[in-house]
Amino acid sequence: MTYDQIFEQIKAKKSFLCVGLDSDLNKLPQHLMNEEDPVFAFNKAIVDATADYAIAFKPNLAFYECNGIKGLTSLMKTVDYINEKYPGIFLIADAKRGDIGNTSKMYAKAFFEEHPFDAVTVAPYMGSDSVTPFLSYAGKFVILLALTSNPGATDFQMILNKEGKLLYQSVIRESLKWADEKNMMYVVGATRAEMLADIRKIIPNHCLLVPGVGAQGGSLEEVAEFGMNKKCGLIVNASRSVIFASTGTDFAEAAAKEAASMQKQMAELLCNHKVIKQ
Repeated sequence: MTYDQIFEQIKAKKSFLCVGLDSDLNKLPQHLMNEEDPVFAFNKAIVDATADYAIAFKPNLAFYECNGIKGLTSLMKTVDYINEKYPGIFLIADAKRGDIGNTSKMYAKAFFEEHPFDAVTVAPYMGSDSVTPFLSYAGKFVILLALTSNPGATDFQMILNKEGKLLYQSVIRESLKWADEKNMMYVVGATRAEMLADIRKIIPNHCLLVPGVGAQGGSLEEVAEFGMNKKCGLIVNASRSVIFASTGTDFAEAAAKEAASMQKQMAELLCNHKVIKQ
């Protein structure tokens, strides 16, 4: 998938919503526990309910790997279902991988050959050789962790280097030597939305994956104000606030309602910033 194809989805749906499939087995509606594969049954219903409003889905690998073979089976069934029924939707593996040499090559093979994802999140702190193996796949994206939304992000990402630059800014600048906006994106947390203005000075044209809106309290309006560019340039993720909007038998309907509400707000922001016409 290309950046232009993602933008076409944004314009068609008037949305830049990514639904995070953080499908915690312990939080699923109780009636689904009678299903052969409760996680897949949940994901399938959520995907069908929100696909009209979302331009991306993002399974968080931790919620599948923790359940062993059963979890990985649920993941693969989910990925196959999305690719078969909704082939235009951008599919992100939230894996946060980051290693070197053959290990990194095997991770890249796993997510871009064995599992047909369009993108994978990668930690950059082991340097270029932990990232470049992922960049050898045409039509695939690396989404580099740049400025995250967790409280501990300040432990390292905000350290000043000897040039007086913040570490996360140095990481972004260095990564520009590895790839451009055609196959690299960046994770920037919504809870640090005001910093998007400085980030846009470094990477004005790249697409940003923005977690932290919804349950984490990030402001969608601020994200758009500081981070939107002429091609939108934003994929805003919402996980718990959408998929666990209800844990009753109406969970899918509740998810659809929450996703529709976010899509409506996003459509207004896209119009206000003249990315799309009214």
